[in-house]
Amino acid sequence: MGIGDKMSNKADEMKGKGKQSAGEASGNEQMQAEGKSEETGANVKQVGEKAKDTWNDATR
Repeated sequence: MGIGDKMSNKADEMKGKGKQSAGEASGNEQMQAEGKSEETGANVKQVGEKAKDTWNDATR
């Protein structure tokens, strides 16, 4: 996984956590759900990138 991908995925994860926290603090359930969704999406991307890295390392 390239450093740019790692930074982008981490930024998306943090953005999602921030949105989720803001939703919790304001009682906005939609914002909270959107934040959780964004965080989950970033985590899925990270898992995919790590699997790709593992495959590449194993086939070298």
